[in-house]
Amino acid sequence: MPIEKPWVILDQGDPARVEDLSAALGLSPVLANLLVQRGVTTPEEAKGFFNPSLEDLHDPFLLKDMDKAIDRISKAVEGREQIMIWGDYDVDGTSAVALMYSFLRRLGHENLMFYIPDRYKEGYGISKRGIDYAAAHGVTLVITLDCGIKAVEKVAYAREQGIDFIVTDHHLAGSELPDAVAVLDPKRPDCRYPFEELSGCGVGFKIAQAYCQRHGIAFSEIERLLDLVVISIASDIVPVTGENRILAYYGLERLNNNPNKGLASIINICGLEGHRISIDDIVFKIGPRINAAGRMRMGEGDEFSGGHAAVNLMIERDADAAGLFGAQIDEANTDRKSIDRTVTQEAHDFIESNPAMKRLKSTVIYNPKWMKGIVGIVASRLIETYYRPTVVLTMSNGFATGSARSVPGFDLYGAVESCADILENFGGHLYAAGLTMKPENVEEFTRRFNAYVEENITDALLTPMVEIDSKLLFSDITPEFRRDLLRFQPFGPGNVAPVFVTYGVSNRGDAKLVGAEREHLKADLVQREKPNTSIPAIAFQQPGHYEWVRSGRQVDVCYTVVENHFRGNVTPQLRVKDIKPAM
Repeated sequence: MPIEKPWVILDQGDPARVEDLSAALGLSPVLANLLVQRGVTTPEEAKGFFNPSLEDLHDPFLLKDMDKAIDRISKAVEGREQIMIWGDYDVDGTSAVALMYSFLRRLGHENLMFYIPDRYKEGYGISKRGIDYAAAHGVTLVITLDCGIKAVEKVAYAREQGIDFIVTDHHLAGSELPDAVAVLDPKRPDCRYPFEELSGCGVGFKIAQAYCQRHGIAFSEIERLLDLVVISIASDIVPVTGENRILAYYGLERLNNNPNKGLASIINICGLEGHRISIDDIVFKIGPRINAAGRMRMGEGDEFSGGHAAVNLMIERDADAAGLFGAQIDEANTDRKSIDRTVTQEAHDFIESNPAMKRLKSTVIYNPKWMKGIVGIVASRLIETYYRPTVVLTMSNGFATGSARSVPGFDLYGAVESCADILENFGGHLYAAGLTMKPENVEEFTRRFNAYVEENITDALLTPMVEIDSKLLFSDITPEFRRDLLRFQPFGPGNVAPVFVTYGVSNRGDAKLVGAEREHLKADLVQREKPNTSIPAIAFQQPGHYEWVRSGRQVDVCYTVVENHFRGNVTPQLRVKDIKPAM
Protein backbone atom coordinates (compact mmCIF):
# COMPACT_ATOMS: atom_id res chain seq x y z
CA MET A 1 0.00 0.00 0.00
CA PRO A 2 1.42 3.47 -0.87
CA ILE A 3 2.69 5.71 1.88
CA GLU A 4 0.03 8.25 2.73
CA LYS A 5 0.91 11.92 2.53
CA PRO A 6 -0.91 14.39 4.76
CA TRP A 7 -3.49 16.46 2.89
CA VAL A 8 -3.71 20.04 4.06
CA ILE A 9 -6.56 22.25 2.87
CA LEU A 10 -5.29 25.82 2.76
CA ASP A 11 -7.06 28.66 4.54
CA GLN A 12 -10.04 29.78 2.53
CA GLY A 13 -10.54 33.37 1.44
CA ASP A 14 -12.70 35.79 3.38
CA PRO A 15 -16.28 34.83 2.37
CA ALA A 16 -17.38 38.44 1.88
CA ARG A 17 -14.46 39.22 -0.46
CA VAL A 18 -15.00 35.96 -2.34
CA GLU A 19 -18.68 36.75 -2.84
CA ASP A 20 -17.93 40.30 -4.02
CA LEU A 21 -15.30 39.13 -6.51
CA SER A 22 -17.52 36.34 -7.79
CA ALA A 23 -20.35 38.77 -8.47
CA ALA A 24 -18.19 41.53 -9.93
CA LEU A 25 -16.17 39.28 -12.24
CA GLY A 26 -18.72 36.63 -13.09
CA LEU A 27 -16.44 33.92 -11.69
CA SER A 28 -17.46 30.77 -9.89
CA PRO A 29 -17.02 31.06 -6.10
CA VAL A 30 -14.27 28.44 -6.27
CA LEU A 31 -12.20 30.56 -8.66
CA ALA A 32 -12.98 33.80 -6.82
CA ASN A 33 -11.65 32.05 -3.71
CA LEU A 34 -8.44 31.22 -5.58
CA LEU A 35 -7.92 34.91 -6.29
CA VAL A 36 -8.32 35.86 -2.65
CA GLN A 37 -5.94 33.08 -1.60
CA ARG A 38 -3.38 34.63 -3.97
CA GLY A 39 -3.78 38.08 -2.44
CA VAL A 40 -6.04 39.44 -5.21
CA THR A 41 -8.95 40.99 -3.34
CA THR A 42 -10.49 43.68 -5.55
CA PRO A 43 -11.84 43.75 -9.12
CA GLU A 44 -9.08 46.23 -10.03
CA GLU A 45 -6.36 43.89 -8.74
CA ALA A 46 -8.01 41.01 -10.58
CA LYS A 47 -7.91 42.98 -13.81
CA GLY A 48 -4.16 43.45 -13.43
CA PHE A 49 -3.71 39.79 -12.52
CA PHE A 50 -5.67 38.46 -15.47
CA ASN A 51 -4.35 41.03 -17.94
CA PRO A 52 -0.64 41.64 -17.29
CA SER A 53 0.69 44.70 -19.09
CA LEU A 54 4.17 45.35 -20.41
CA GLU A 55 3.63 48.95 -19.37
CA ASP A 56 3.88 47.77 -15.76
CA LEU A 57 7.47 46.59 -16.16
CA HIS A 58 9.77 48.44 -13.78
CA ASP A 59 12.16 51.14 -14.95
CA PRO A 60 15.38 49.20 -15.69
CA PHE A 61 17.49 52.10 -14.41
CA LEU A 62 16.26 51.27 -10.90
CA LEU A 63 18.78 48.43 -11.00
CA LYS A 64 21.97 49.50 -9.27
CA ASP A 65 24.75 50.30 -11.80
CA MET A 66 22.45 50.14 -14.83
CA ASP A 67 23.49 53.63 -15.92
CA LYS A 68 27.15 52.60 -15.80
CA ALA A 69 26.43 49.44 -17.77
CA ILE A 70 24.57 51.28 -20.54
CA ASP A 71 27.29 53.93 -20.74
CA ARG A 72 29.94 51.25 -21.25
CA ILE A 73 27.92 49.17 -23.72
CA SER A 74 27.06 52.30 -25.71
CA LYS A 75 30.72 53.23 -25.87
CA ALA A 76 31.63 49.73 -27.05
CA VAL A 77 28.96 49.71 -29.74
CA GLU A 78 29.88 53.18 -30.99
CA GLY A 79 33.59 52.30 -30.97
CA ARG A 80 33.00 48.92 -32.65
CA GLU A 81 34.84 47.16 -29.82
CA GLN A 82 35.06 43.39 -29.62
CA ILE A 83 32.38 42.33 -27.09
CA MET A 84 32.12 38.89 -25.52
CA ILE A 85 28.85 37.66 -24.00
CA TRP A 86 29.62 35.15 -21.24
CA GLY A 87 27.05 32.92 -19.59
CA ASP A 88 26.45 29.79 -17.57
CA TYR A 89 25.86 26.46 -19.34
CA ASP A 90 22.35 25.84 -18.03
CA VAL A 91 19.10 26.99 -19.66
CA ASP A 92 19.03 30.33 -17.86
CA GLY A 93 22.62 31.13 -18.81
CA THR A 94 22.46 30.01 -22.42
CA SER A 95 19.11 31.71 -23.05
CA ALA A 96 20.50 34.89 -21.50
CA VAL A 97 23.56 34.78 -23.77
CA ALA A 98 21.31 34.14 -26.78
CA LEU A 99 19.16 37.12 -25.82
CA MET A 100 22.05 39.57 -25.40
CA TYR A 101 23.85 38.30 -28.50
CA SER A 102 20.67 38.57 -30.58
CA PHE A 103 19.97 42.05 -29.26
CA LEU A 104 23.44 43.45 -30.01
CA ARG A 105 23.50 41.71 -33.39
CA ARG A 106 20.18 43.35 -34.25
CA LEU A 107 21.74 46.73 -33.42
CA GLY A 108 24.20 45.99 -36.20
CA HIS A 109 27.19 45.33 -33.92
CA GLU A 110 29.40 42.84 -35.76
CA ASN A 111 32.39 42.53 -33.42
CA LEU A 112 30.56 40.09 -31.20
CA MET A 113 31.25 36.66 -29.75
CA PHE A 114 29.95 34.51 -26.93
CA TYR A 115 31.55 32.16 -24.44
CA ILE A 116 30.07 29.29 -22.45
CA PRO A 117 32.58 27.60 -20.12
CA ASP A 118 33.13 23.87 -20.48
CA ARG A 119 31.39 22.22 -17.52
CA TYR A 120 34.05 19.52 -17.33
CA LYS A 121 37.23 21.53 -17.93
CA GLU A 122 36.34 24.88 -16.34
CA GLY A 123 33.28 24.45 -14.21
CA TYR A 124 30.74 27.12 -13.37
CA GLY A 125 31.28 30.85 -13.78
CA ILE A 126 34.24 32.94 -14.82
CA SER A 127 37.52 31.16 -15.58
CA LYS A 128 41.05 32.33 -16.33
CA ARG A 129 40.99 30.08 -19.38
CA GLY A 130 38.03 32.01 -20.75
CA ILE A 131 39.60 35.37 -19.92
CA ASP A 132 42.79 34.36 -21.71
CA TYR A 133 40.69 33.31 -24.70
CA ALA A 134 38.99 36.71 -24.67
CA ALA A 135 42.31 38.53 -24.51
CA ALA A 136 43.69 36.47 -27.39
CA HIS A 137 40.70 37.50 -29.52
CA GLY A 138 40.96 41.20 -28.81
CA VAL A 139 37.97 41.43 -26.48
CA THR A 140 37.79 44.69 -24.54
CA LEU A 141 34.38 44.22 -22.91
CA VAL A 142 32.83 41.10 -21.36
CA ILE A 143 29.18 41.06 -20.32
CA THR A 144 28.39 38.17 -17.99
CA LEU A 145 24.90 36.75 -17.63
CA ASP A 146 23.68 34.43 -14.85
CA CYS A 147 27.16 34.30 -13.31
CA GLY A 148 30.03 36.37 -11.94
CA ILE A 149 28.68 37.86 -8.72
CA LYS A 150 31.45 36.16 -6.71
CA ALA A 151 34.19 36.34 -9.36
CA VAL A 152 36.28 38.94 -7.49
CA GLU A 153 39.71 37.50 -8.36
CA LYS A 154 38.80 36.63 -11.95
CA VAL A 155 37.48 40.12 -12.73
CA ALA A 156 40.65 41.60 -11.25
CA TYR A 157 42.68 39.27 -13.47
CA ALA A 158 40.71 40.44 -16.51
CA ARG A 159 41.44 44.09 -15.69
CA GLU A 160 45.14 43.26 -15.77
CA GLN A 161 44.56 41.99 -19.33
CA GLY A 162 42.87 45.25 -20.31
CA ILE A 163 39.38 43.73 -20.35
CA ASP A 164 36.40 45.48 -18.77
CA PHE A 165 33.64 43.41 -17.19
CA ILE A 166 29.95 44.15 -16.77
CA VAL A 167 28.71 41.52 -14.34
CA THR A 168 25.02 40.64 -14.40
CA ASP A 169 23.71 37.91 -12.13
CA HIS A 170 20.76 36.97 -9.95
CA HIS A 171 22.47 34.76 -7.39
CA LEU A 172 23.26 35.77 -3.82
CA ALA A 173 26.32 37.98 -3.52
CA GLY A 174 29.32 37.30 -1.32
CA SER A 175 30.88 39.68 1.18
CA GLU A 176 32.77 41.47 -1.62
CA LEU A 177 31.58 42.46 -5.08
CA PRO A 178 33.79 42.18 -8.17
CA ASP A 179 35.55 45.42 -9.17
CA ALA A 180 33.74 45.59 -12.49
CA VAL A 181 32.56 48.55 -14.53
CA ALA A 182 29.05 47.64 -13.36
CA VAL A 183 27.55 44.89 -11.21
CA LEU A 184 23.86 44.31 -11.86
CA ASP A 185 22.12 41.91 -9.51
CA PRO A 186 18.70 42.55 -7.96
CA LYS A 187 19.86 40.53 -4.93
CA ARG A 188 22.94 42.62 -4.16
CA PRO A 189 22.40 44.16 -0.71
CA ASP A 190 22.55 47.81 -1.84
CA CYS A 191 20.22 47.37 -4.83
CA ARG A 192 16.76 48.86 -4.38
CA TYR A 193 15.15 47.34 -7.45
CA PRO A 194 11.47 46.61 -6.66
CA PHE A 195 11.62 42.94 -7.75
CA GLU A 196 14.42 40.62 -6.60
CA GLU A 197 13.42 37.42 -8.35
CA LEU A 198 14.43 38.05 -11.96
CA SER A 199 16.06 35.15 -13.78
CA GLY A 200 19.56 35.63 -15.17
CA CYS A 201 18.01 36.07 -18.62
CA GLY A 202 15.52 38.49 -17.08
CA VAL A 203 18.38 40.70 -15.90
CA GLY A 204 19.77 40.57 -19.44
CA PHE A 205 16.39 41.67 -20.77
CA LYS A 206 16.44 44.66 -18.42
CA ILE A 207 19.77 45.72 -19.97
CA ALA A 208 18.22 45.54 -23.42
CA GLN A 209 15.22 47.51 -22.15
CA ALA A 210 17.47 50.17 -20.64
CA TYR A 211 19.55 50.45 -23.82
CA CYS A 212 16.38 50.97 -25.85
CA GLN A 213 15.16 53.64 -23.46
CA ARG A 214 18.49 55.46 -23.58
CA HIS A 215 18.70 55.40 -27.38
CA GLY A 216 15.04 55.86 -28.30
CA ILE A 217 14.61 52.37 -29.76
CA ALA A 218 11.06 50.99 -29.91
CA PHE A 219 10.16 48.39 -27.29
CA SER A 220 8.96 46.10 -30.08
CA GLU A 221 12.63 45.51 -30.96
CA ILE A 222 13.11 43.58 -27.72
CA GLU A 223 9.58 42.21 -27.31
CA ARG A 224 10.60 39.56 -29.85
CA LEU A 225 13.14 38.27 -27.27
CA LEU A 226 10.55 37.36 -24.64
CA ASP A 227 10.34 33.74 -25.79
CA LEU A 228 13.88 33.35 -24.46
CA VAL A 229 12.96 35.05 -21.18
CA VAL A 230 10.04 32.71 -20.46
CA ILE A 231 12.26 29.70 -21.20
CA SER A 232 14.62 30.93 -18.46
CA ILE A 233 11.86 31.79 -15.97
CA ALA A 234 10.31 28.34 -16.24
CA SER A 235 13.56 26.36 -16.32
CA ASP A 236 15.26 28.21 -13.46
CA ILE A 237 12.09 27.83 -11.32
CA VAL A 238 11.97 31.46 -10.23
CA PRO A 239 8.67 32.84 -8.86
CA VAL A 240 6.07 33.55 -11.54
CA THR A 241 4.88 36.63 -9.69
CA GLY A 242 5.32 40.38 -10.09
CA GLU A 243 7.49 41.33 -13.04
CA ASN A 244 8.19 37.69 -13.87
CA ARG A 245 4.46 37.10 -14.38
CA ILE A 246 4.37 39.87 -16.97
CA LEU A 247 7.49 38.62 -18.74
CA ALA A 248 6.28 35.00 -18.67
CA TYR A 249 2.78 35.92 -19.89
CA TYR A 250 4.07 37.71 -22.97
CA GLY A 251 6.91 35.26 -23.40
CA LEU A 252 4.40 32.42 -23.70
CA GLU A 253 2.45 34.44 -26.26
CA ARG A 254 5.62 34.75 -28.32
CA LEU A 255 6.58 31.11 -27.82
CA ASN A 256 3.15 29.94 -28.94
CA ASN A 257 2.70 32.27 -31.88
CA ASN A 258 6.10 33.21 -33.30
CA PRO A 259 9.08 31.60 -31.56
CA ASN A 260 12.59 32.02 -32.86
CA LYS A 261 13.80 29.37 -35.29
CA GLY A 262 15.76 27.40 -32.70
CA LEU A 263 12.96 27.19 -30.19
CA ALA A 264 10.56 26.29 -33.00
CA SER A 265 12.76 23.30 -33.84
CA ILE A 266 12.69 22.11 -30.22
CA ILE A 267 8.93 22.63 -30.04
CA ASN A 268 8.59 20.41 -33.10
CA ILE A 269 10.90 17.75 -31.64
CA CYS A 270 8.87 17.74 -28.41
CA GLY A 271 5.65 17.16 -30.34
CA LEU A 272 4.19 20.44 -29.10
CA GLU A 273 3.21 21.95 -32.43
CA GLY A 274 -0.46 22.84 -32.33
CA HIS A 275 -0.44 22.52 -28.55
CA ARG A 276 -0.90 25.50 -26.25
CA ILE A 277 2.56 25.56 -24.66
CA SER A 278 2.58 26.13 -20.91
CA ILE A 279 5.18 26.61 -18.21
CA ASP A 280 4.94 22.86 -17.51
CA ASP A 281 5.81 22.10 -21.13
CA ILE A 282 8.95 24.19 -20.79
CA VAL A 283 9.90 22.62 -17.44
CA PHE A 284 9.40 19.01 -18.53
CA LYS A 285 10.01 19.00 -22.29
CA ILE A 286 11.73 22.06 -23.75
CA GLY A 287 14.04 23.05 -20.89
CA PRO A 288 15.58 19.61 -20.26
CA ARG A 289 16.58 19.32 -23.91
CA ILE A 290 18.30 22.70 -23.93
CA ASN A 291 19.92 21.87 -20.59
CA ALA A 292 21.24 18.59 -21.97
CA ALA A 293 23.63 20.46 -24.27
CA GLY A 294 25.59 21.78 -21.30
CA ARG A 295 25.32 18.56 -19.31
CA MET A 296 26.68 16.14 -21.88
CA ARG A 297 29.97 15.86 -23.74
CA MET A 298 28.71 16.76 -27.21
CA GLY A 299 32.00 17.53 -28.93
CA GLU A 300 35.29 19.33 -28.57
CA GLY A 301 35.62 22.99 -29.48
CA ASP A 302 33.02 23.12 -32.21
CA GLU A 303 29.58 24.62 -32.62
CA PHE A 304 27.98 21.44 -31.29
CA SER A 305 30.03 21.33 -28.09
CA GLY A 306 28.35 21.75 -24.72
CA GLY A 307 26.44 24.92 -23.98
CA HIS A 308 27.65 26.46 -27.25
CA ALA A 309 25.19 24.21 -29.07
CA ALA A 310 22.33 25.55 -26.96
CA VAL A 311 23.26 29.17 -27.71
CA ASN A 312 23.74 28.45 -31.40
CA LEU A 313 20.31 26.82 -31.43
CA MET A 314 18.67 29.90 -29.92
CA ILE A 315 20.44 32.51 -32.08
CA GLU A 316 20.09 30.63 -35.38
CA ARG A 317 18.08 32.46 -38.03
CA ASP A 318 17.92 29.66 -40.59
CA ALA A 319 15.24 26.99 -40.00
CA ASP A 320 17.26 24.13 -41.52
CA ALA A 321 20.36 24.92 -39.45
CA ALA A 322 18.19 25.29 -36.35
CA GLY A 323 16.72 21.87 -37.02
CA LEU A 324 20.23 20.40 -37.13
CA PHE A 325 21.11 21.93 -33.76
CA GLY A 326 17.80 20.75 -32.35
CA ALA A 327 18.42 17.17 -33.47
CA GLN A 328 21.90 17.16 -31.93
CA ILE A 329 20.54 18.48 -28.64
CA ASP A 330 17.66 15.99 -28.60
CA GLU A 331 20.16 13.17 -29.04
CA ALA A 332 22.17 14.51 -26.10
CA ASN A 333 19.00 14.60 -24.01
CA THR A 334 18.28 10.95 -24.81
CA ASP A 335 21.78 10.03 -23.63
CA ARG A 336 21.30 12.18 -20.53
CA LYS A 337 18.11 10.38 -19.55
CA SER A 338 19.79 6.98 -19.81
CA ILE A 339 22.76 8.05 -17.69
CA ASP A 340 20.75 9.82 -15.00
CA ARG A 341 18.48 6.76 -14.58
CA THR A 342 21.55 4.57 -14.07
CA VAL A 343 23.23 6.95 -11.62
CA THR A 344 19.99 7.54 -9.69
CA GLN A 345 19.59 3.79 -9.25
CA GLU A 346 23.20 3.47 -8.08
CA ALA A 347 22.69 6.27 -5.55
CA HIS A 348 19.42 4.74 -4.37
CA ASP A 349 21.00 1.30 -3.95
CA PHE A 350 23.87 2.80 -1.94
CA ILE A 351 21.52 4.60 0.45
CA GLU A 352 19.30 1.55 0.86
CA SER A 353 22.34 -0.56 1.76
CA ASN A 354 23.43 1.93 4.42
CA PRO A 355 20.97 1.90 7.36
CA ALA A 356 22.79 4.68 9.22
CA MET A 357 22.54 6.94 6.17
CA LYS A 358 18.83 6.21 5.77
CA ARG A 359 18.16 7.43 9.31
CA LEU A 360 19.65 10.88 8.70
CA LYS A 361 17.66 14.02 7.93
CA SER A 362 19.82 14.84 4.91
CA THR A 363 21.74 13.10 2.16
CA VAL A 364 25.33 13.70 1.11
CA ILE A 365 26.56 11.12 -1.38
CA TYR A 366 29.86 11.07 -3.31
CA ASN A 367 31.01 8.92 -6.19
CA PRO A 368 33.99 10.16 -8.25
CA LYS A 369 32.86 8.09 -11.27
CA TRP A 370 29.53 9.82 -11.80
CA MET A 371 29.08 12.31 -14.64
CA LYS A 372 29.24 15.87 -13.39
CA GLY A 373 26.51 17.08 -15.73
CA ILE A 374 23.74 14.99 -14.18
CA VAL A 375 24.37 15.20 -10.42
CA GLY A 376 21.83 18.02 -10.00
CA ILE A 377 19.15 15.89 -11.64
CA VAL A 378 20.11 12.95 -9.42
CA ALA A 379 19.83 15.14 -6.32
CA SER A 380 16.29 16.09 -7.34
CA ARG A 381 15.41 12.44 -8.00
CA LEU A 382 16.67 11.40 -4.56
CA ILE A 383 14.50 14.06 -2.93
CA GLU A 384 11.49 12.49 -4.64
CA THR A 385 12.28 9.26 -2.76
CA TYR A 386 13.75 10.41 0.55
CA TYR A 387 12.40 13.97 0.80
CA ARG A 388 15.27 15.70 2.56
CA PRO A 389 18.06 18.18 1.68
CA THR A 390 20.43 16.41 -0.67
CA VAL A 391 23.96 16.93 -1.98
CA VAL A 392 25.37 14.76 -4.78
CA LEU A 393 29.10 15.01 -5.46
CA THR A 394 31.47 13.64 -8.05
CA MET A 395 35.07 14.30 -9.14
CA SER A 396 36.03 16.87 -11.76
CA ASN A 397 39.45 18.39 -12.49
CA GLY A 398 40.86 17.16 -9.21
CA PHE A 399 38.04 18.54 -7.04
CA ALA A 400 34.90 17.10 -5.52
CA THR A 401 32.11 19.07 -7.11
CA GLY A 402 28.37 18.78 -7.30
CA SER A 403 24.90 20.09 -6.71
CA ALA A 404 22.63 20.53 -3.73
CA ARG A 405 18.83 20.58 -3.67
CA SER A 406 16.38 21.26 -0.88
CA VAL A 407 12.84 20.59 0.27
CA PRO A 408 10.38 23.51 0.45
CA GLY A 409 10.87 25.69 3.50
CA PHE A 410 14.51 24.81 4.26
CA ASP A 411 17.32 27.27 3.51
CA LEU A 412 19.79 25.07 1.65
CA TYR A 413 22.07 27.96 0.77
CA GLY A 414 22.53 28.70 4.48
CA ALA A 415 23.48 25.07 5.12
CA VAL A 416 26.11 25.12 2.36
CA GLU A 417 27.37 28.55 3.44
CA SER A 418 27.94 27.23 6.98
CA CYS A 419 30.70 25.07 5.46
CA ALA A 420 32.25 27.89 3.42
CA ASP A 421 35.66 27.61 5.09
CA ILE A 422 36.20 24.12 3.63
CA LEU A 423 34.78 24.90 0.19
CA GLU A 424 36.73 26.18 -2.79
CA ASN A 425 33.64 27.73 -4.32
CA PHE A 426 29.87 27.74 -3.92
CA GLY A 427 26.84 29.70 -5.03
CA GLY A 428 23.15 29.45 -5.67
CA HIS A 429 19.70 30.08 -4.29
CA LEU A 430 17.58 29.26 -1.26
CA TYR A 431 16.69 25.81 -2.60
CA ALA A 432 19.54 24.97 -5.01
CA ALA A 433 23.29 25.41 -4.95
CA GLY A 434 26.51 24.30 -6.60
CA LEU A 435 29.71 23.66 -4.65
CA THR A 436 33.32 22.58 -5.05
CA MET A 437 35.82 21.32 -2.47
CA LYS A 438 39.05 19.38 -2.15
CA PRO A 439 38.37 15.62 -2.07
CA GLU A 440 39.91 15.35 1.40
CA ASN A 441 37.22 17.72 2.71
CA VAL A 442 34.25 15.60 1.60
CA GLU A 443 34.09 13.66 4.86
CA GLU A 444 34.19 16.82 7.01
CA PHE A 445 31.68 18.57 4.75
CA THR A 446 29.34 15.59 5.06
CA ARG A 447 29.58 15.65 8.85
CA ARG A 448 29.01 19.40 9.14
CA PHE A 449 26.26 19.61 6.53
CA ASN A 450 24.34 16.76 8.14
CA ALA A 451 24.78 18.35 11.58
CA TYR A 452 23.53 21.73 10.34
CA VAL A 453 20.43 20.17 8.82
CA GLU A 454 19.81 18.12 11.95
CA GLU A 455 19.86 21.26 14.08
CA ASN A 456 17.85 23.52 11.78
CA ILE A 457 15.19 21.46 10.03
CA THR A 458 11.84 20.53 11.54
CA ASP A 459 10.02 17.24 11.22
CA ALA A 460 7.21 19.06 9.42
CA LEU A 461 9.61 20.13 6.65
CA LEU A 462 10.67 16.50 6.24
CA THR A 463 7.11 15.34 5.68
CA PRO A 464 5.85 15.59 2.10
CA MET A 465 2.33 16.90 2.04
CA VAL A 466 -0.26 17.83 -0.52
CA GLU A 467 -1.55 21.38 -0.18
CA ILE A 468 -5.13 21.68 -1.42
CA ASP A 469 -6.71 24.98 -2.41
CA SER A 470 -10.34 23.92 -2.08
CA LYS A 471 -13.00 21.23 -2.55
CA LEU A 472 -14.56 20.77 -5.96
CA LEU A 473 -17.31 18.68 -7.52
CA PHE A 474 -16.70 17.10 -10.91
CA SER A 475 -19.90 18.78 -12.05
CA ASP A 476 -18.22 22.15 -11.38
CA ILE A 477 -15.62 21.48 -14.07
CA THR A 478 -17.60 23.05 -16.88
CA PRO A 479 -16.21 24.58 -20.09
CA GLU A 480 -16.70 28.02 -18.48
CA PHE A 481 -14.78 26.91 -15.37
CA ARG A 482 -11.91 25.61 -17.49
CA ARG A 483 -11.84 28.79 -19.58
CA ASP A 484 -11.66 30.98 -16.49
CA LEU A 485 -9.06 28.72 -14.86
CA LEU A 486 -6.78 29.24 -17.88
CA ARG A 487 -6.73 32.95 -17.05
CA PHE A 488 -4.79 32.17 -13.86
CA GLN A 489 -1.83 31.03 -15.95
CA PRO A 490 1.11 31.16 -16.24
CA PHE A 491 1.52 28.87 -13.25
CA GLY A 492 4.76 28.44 -11.36
CA PRO A 493 6.32 29.18 -7.97
CA GLY A 494 4.29 31.84 -6.22
CA ASN A 495 1.28 31.09 -8.42
CA VAL A 496 1.15 27.31 -8.51
CA ALA A 497 -1.53 25.43 -10.39
CA PRO A 498 -4.44 25.11 -7.96
CA VAL A 499 -5.01 21.71 -6.37
CA PHE A 500 -8.58 20.56 -5.78
CA VAL A 501 -10.00 17.65 -3.81
CA THR A 502 -13.07 15.64 -4.71
CA TYR A 503 -14.46 13.05 -2.32
CA GLY A 504 -16.12 9.74 -3.14
CA VAL A 505 -15.07 8.98 -6.69
CA SER A 506 -14.53 5.65 -8.40
CA ASN A 507 -13.13 4.10 -11.55
CA ARG A 508 -15.59 3.68 -14.40
CA GLY A 509 -14.01 0.31 -15.12
CA ASP A 510 -11.05 1.02 -17.37
CA ALA A 511 -8.17 1.67 -14.96
CA LYS A 512 -4.81 0.63 -16.35
CA LEU A 513 -1.10 1.12 -15.90
CA VAL A 514 0.68 2.87 -18.76
CA GLY A 515 4.21 3.97 -19.56
CA ALA A 516 7.36 2.13 -20.58
CA GLU A 517 7.59 0.53 -17.14
CA ARG A 518 3.86 0.64 -16.32
CA GLU A 519 4.63 3.38 -13.84
CA HIS A 520 1.62 5.65 -14.46
CA LEU A 521 -2.02 5.05 -13.52
CA LYS A 522 -4.71 6.05 -15.98
CA ALA A 523 -8.46 5.88 -15.42
CA ASP A 524 -11.80 7.55 -16.08
CA LEU A 525 -13.26 8.67 -12.75
CA VAL A 526 -16.86 9.28 -11.79
CA GLN A 527 -18.26 10.99 -8.70
CA ARG A 528 -21.04 9.31 -6.78
CA GLU A 529 -23.18 12.48 -6.90
CA LYS A 530 -22.94 12.54 -10.71
CA PRO A 531 -22.39 8.93 -11.83
CA ASN A 532 -23.15 9.70 -15.46
CA THR A 533 -20.26 12.14 -15.79
CA SER A 534 -16.71 10.82 -16.08
CA ILE A 535 -13.41 12.69 -16.34
CA PRO A 536 -10.14 11.16 -17.59
CA ALA A 537 -7.37 11.14 -14.99
CA ILE A 538 -3.65 10.41 -15.04
CA ALA A 539 -1.56 9.73 -11.93
CA PHE A 540 2.13 9.90 -12.81
CA GLN A 541 4.50 7.63 -10.87
CA GLN A 542 1.67 6.20 -8.74
CA PRO A 543 1.33 2.52 -9.71
CA GLY A 544 0.75 1.66 -6.04
CA HIS A 545 -2.77 3.06 -6.22
CA TYR A 546 -3.74 0.79 -9.11
CA GLU A 547 -5.39 -1.98 -7.10
CA TRP A 548 -7.51 0.48 -5.14
CA VAL A 549 -8.81 2.16 -8.25
CA ARG A 550 -9.17 -0.98 -10.37
CA SER A 551 -11.32 -2.63 -7.70
CA GLY A 552 -13.96 0.07 -8.13
CA ARG A 553 -13.85 1.07 -4.47
CA GLN A 554 -14.58 4.69 -3.74
CA VAL A 555 -11.58 6.93 -3.22
CA ASP A 556 -10.84 10.57 -2.52
CA VAL A 557 -8.64 12.26 -5.06
CA CYS A 558 -6.69 15.53 -5.18
CA TYR A 559 -5.59 16.89 -8.53
CA THR A 560 -4.99 19.79 -10.87
CA VAL A 561 -7.20 20.38 -13.88
CA VAL A 562 -5.30 20.43 -17.18
CA GLU A 563 -6.07 20.29 -20.87
CA ASN A 564 -5.28 17.17 -22.84
CA HIS A 565 -4.46 17.75 -26.52
CA PHE A 566 -4.87 14.74 -28.79
CA ARG A 567 -5.34 14.73 -32.56
CA GLY A 568 -6.66 18.26 -32.53
CA ASN A 569 -9.15 17.65 -29.72
CA VAL A 570 -8.89 19.44 -26.39
CA THR A 571 -10.47 17.74 -23.38
CA PRO A 572 -10.22 18.19 -19.61
CA GLN A 573 -7.97 15.85 -17.68
CA LEU A 574 -7.23 15.47 -14.00
CA ARG A 575 -3.52 15.33 -13.16
CA VAL A 576 -3.73 13.38 -9.93
CA LYS A 577 -1.47 14.36 -7.03
CA ASP A 578 -2.63 11.68 -4.58
CA ILE A 579 -5.37 9.14 -3.89
CA LYS A 580 -6.79 7.87 -0.60
CA PRO A 581 -9.56 5.41 0.28
CA ALA A 582 -12.83 7.31 0.75
CA MET A 583 -13.81 7.99 4.31
